[in-house]
Amino acid sequence: MTALTLDLAEKFASLALAHVGREYPNILQHAMAGPEDIVGPREAHPIFFGSYDWHSCVHGYWLLARLLRRHPDLRAANAINALFNENITETNVAGELTYLARPTARGFERPYGWAWLLALQGELNEHKTSAGKDAAKTMRPLADAFAKRFMSYLPLADYPTRTGAHPSTAFALRLAAEYAEPHDPELFTLMRDKALAWYTADARAQAWEPSQDDFLSPTLMEAECMRRFLTPEQFRAWFALFLPDAAQQQPATLFAPPRVSDRTDGKIAHLDGLNFSRAWCWRSIARALGEDDPLAPIAREAAERHLAASLPYVTGDYMGEHWLATFAVLALET
Repeated sequence: MTALTLDLAEKFASLALAHVGREYPNILQHAMAGPEDIVGPREAHPIFFGSYDWHSCVHGYWLLARLLRRHPDLRAANAINALFNENITETNVAGELTYLARPTARGFERPYGWAWLLALQGELNEHKTSAGKDAAKTMRPLADAFAKRFMSYLPLADYPTRTGAHPSTAFALRLAAEYAEPHDPELFTLMRDKALAWYTADARAQAWEPSQDDFLSPTLMEAECMRRFLTPEQFRAWFALFLPDAAQQQPATLFAPPRVSDRTDGKIAHLDGLNFSRAWCWRSIARALGEDDPLAPIAREAAERHLAASLPYVTGDYMGEHWLATFAVLALET
């Protein structure tokens, strides 16, 4: 089974270090109330100004934190620690919080960036090095702010967002659960209850995917979200109704990696991310089903196919380089 080797970790760390501090090109998700709100990326976001967009920069930091924790002997270890010490400061966190306090920023990065910020905080909380522990302490007010946003928003969200891109509620809840369960039980309970309300009744998923710019599987991401919030027995029962023909590799689209026709096109390059996210989900689902389930080896084989289709293309063009390694690690670490 393909794994996160030290060589891959070195490669991915070098990529992330090159892009988290690269301010341009950049797409700002930035609502302006007037001409006084015209700002550049670094002015708006003193920590997360790089990586083409805010959320990619956040998960670039997550990637570096994860790689360093998994491989403390990385050649890039000193550079990663220096980055955390230099950029994750009280002053810079205050700047990020100031941006969030703007009335026009209520929906900023909801829910995708919210989830990644909490995932970053959860990863930093696991660090034993002084740089990691200092970063975790310094970042906590920002994590608290996004946790509060989830707490305010989820009671208003009567319906899920069923998509393969950033608004996906299944992805956001699944990712944020890694922070919420050990650090914010009230938030975890709200997420769990919302996921069950949204998805429990779903059955015989049609899997009308991929869409041209998907980087998440709407179908498998929902399953992985439910796996995270259900007991193993509950999940197996739910999944048997959700994808009852999966052992026969139906719907077939879930088992076949999509073709990526142009990796210089930022939206089309999303499909490499879809391959990684499907691999992540299939690996996780296989483990939850158990070795006695006939779907388990089929799911693992599907994961390997999806990884093989996109792992050679993490590098090559900035449209993929600024984010794909994160999703590769999600898959490889499962």
